[in-house]
Amino acid sequence: MFKIQAPEGTPYPYAVYMVVNDIPEYPGGKTIEKFDIQFSLFSALPSSTEIEAMLTDLWTLYDDVVMTITGYKAIYFIRGNLTEMREDHTTPAGTVGVYHYAQEYDGWIVAD
Repeated sequence: MFKIQAPEGTPYPYAVYMVVNDIPEYPGGKTIEKFDIQFSLFSALPSSTEIEAMLTDLWTLYDDVVMTITGYKAIYFIRGNLTEMREDHTTPAGTVGVYHYAQEYDGWIVAD
């Protein structure tokens, strides 16, 4: 998995992630960050079988998960919008038809 963009020439399948927005809130003197993160999955196989399996794995990892990280009480993830696309990508070997699934998650970070 890569942040924002995969390096040129990365073989399929792969995934990238990016923070779509981040909104700090300060209720009662506590810091809560509300953010949206997007995971983009890419597969160049002619059927959607591989990317569907990748999506299922992503859901297993992140749906309704509560993570604990030093310095924070918790990080929460709730699944949001899914956009399914079919795109042409230019590679060193030529143009390749690629499945691109973009899965968004709503997240909250609660500081200690």
